[in-house]
Amino acid sequence: MSDDLAARLREQGLRLTPQRELILRAVDELRHATPDEVLVHVRGQVSSVNASTVYRTLEVLEELGLVRHTHLSDRAPTYHSVHEHEHVHVVCRTCHTVLSYDPDLVAPVVAALAEDGFTMDVGHLAIFGTCADCAGS
Repeated sequence: MSDDLAARLREQGLRLTPQRELILRAVDELRHATPDEVLVHVRGQVSSVNASTVYRTLEVLEELGLVRHTHLSDRAPTYHSVHEHEHVHVVCRTCHTVLSYDPDLVAPVVAALAEDGFTMDVGHLAIFGTCADCAGS
């Protein structure tokens, strides 16, 4: 992970800092996390990291193609590592559980949009509804 991060940062004329490495590791460990959740996780290891560092670093990491974000609520974006397989996010509006599904789930939609020349970003897709537990099934 840090070799990939260091190489991509060097390509952009940036350097690998301990904060950048910690923030990328936090995204990997948390799997789906808002910037505030990343901040709490990182502060458990290094108290000197502040919120603006986390937000700026997440933007840089996304520009480098090391993390992606999606909107799983009306709050801040949620980040996840690109090292995870691409997946569709399914979010329960009641309990806020986030489940990951294979992109094949939306393959017919992807294909229909592709016929019109549109390339869908499946990893950014979030589908909202009610899970079986909250629906009483």
